[in-house]
Amino acid sequence: MKRVLVTGATGFVGSALAARLSQADGFAPVAVTRRPFAFPDGVEAVQVRDLSELGPKLRGIDTVVHCAARVHVMREEAANPLAAFRKDNVETPLRLAEDAARAGVRRFVFLSSVKANGEETFDAPLTELTQPRPETPYGQSKLEAEDGLRAIAGRTSLEIVSLRPPLVYAGHAGGNFARLLRWLCRGLPLPLGSVDNKRSYIALDNLVDVLVRAIDHPKAANEVFLVSDGDDLSTPEMLRAIVEGMDKEAALLPFPVPLIRLAATMLGQRDAARQVCGSLAIDSRKVRETLSWQPPLGARDALRAAGAAFAARQVSG
Repeated sequence: MKRVLVTGATGFVGSALAARLSQADGFAPVAVTRRPFAFPDGVEAVQVRDLSELGPKLRGIDTVVHCAARVHVMREEAANPLAAFRKDNVETPLRLAEDAARAGVRRFVFLSSVKANGEETFDAPLTELTQPRPETPYGQSKLEAEDGLRAIAGRTSLEIVSLRPPLVYAGHAGGNFARLLRWLCRGLPLPLGSVDNKRSYIALDNLVDVLVRAIDHPKAANEVFLVSDGDDLSTPEMLRAIVEGMDKEAALLPFPVPLIRLAATMLGQRDAARQVCGSLAIDSRKVRETLSWQPPLGARDALRAAGAAFAARQVSG
């Protein structure tokens, strides 16, 4: 049994990964939590106040999957956002990786982000060879963490695997995706009918599946992978798939995209407009070929399922 320690195990991705590992053959998941949490049977819980306390508990762990992070902040209150992101997203994983190397842990899987590459694509999709150009404190912190982890791997026996997903979605997702689901479920119109872009996404189940593959696949060692559903969609295509799952019809109004961008900029929502009007496409062939991995769910089916799950939750209260 491979003992796999999961940080961020009460979060969106970490909790799904811990649950999946509890049902998979050959794995003994160890979930890190700061507070009592009802994990599924088969998940060992380790409660700590801070990840810096994990050092002694890493003995006997085969792989660490680091899902804990400071993510997108809806209302940023930090006086220095970059410093705040660096504290949680750079200093913490590097300290944990150092502790893991000293404890004899074999592999450290780091959940990074496509934002380490940048925010938008134009002529070609991103690949692992694309020069990273992060534009946000979050993206910069993820790239700096990858660089630091690579340095640790270079002077220890610890293997590093970094995965860069785009937007991760499910019916119970939070943040902007949850806000979008609420809007669609109410049948409210959106001025996005004329958007003609291409964006990559990844369903939560697909991300968990590739994380499990990265835990012990021999060819994953010391690699960086861009991961996605593999089926890039325009924003209208994505919205229509979600609404189909809700058994509704999408109310998408054909507004000119330049007008949408201008209006959003005037309202202080430039980044939000770029996310729905701009393209962010990635080429995930490397992870498929190197790890012999295929996402279990197609993008449209997974989006329909997310819409259906969200609508069902609204009905059940």
